[in-house]
Amino acid sequence: MDGIRIDKWLWQARFYRTRPLAQRACVAGFIRRNGQRVEKPAVILHCGDILTLPVGHEVAAIRVLELGQRRGPAPEARRLYEVLAETVLDPSATAP
Repeated sequence: MDGIRIDKWLWQARFYRTRPLAQRACVAGFIRRNGQRVEKPAVILHCGDILTLPVGHEVAAIRVLELGQRRGPAPEARRLYEVLAETVLDPSATAP
């Protein structure tokens, strides 16, 4: 497989509970691929691409390691990417 739609990959990697939620995040411009804002869920993702996306109260930078074949269990999904960096969006969210 040469590439995969970004919305499908985000769903398979378990960043979004459903594929329509991943599509909405793309259309809203919350996702960046290699520094470029993603505005369409049909953007093709390749191994080695760097994604920046919101994860809870953080922004995560991740590198795509594999494209995946299915939405499997969490340990399988975790092998699709590596986390490069995480930044807290709301500093008060982590305060005790």
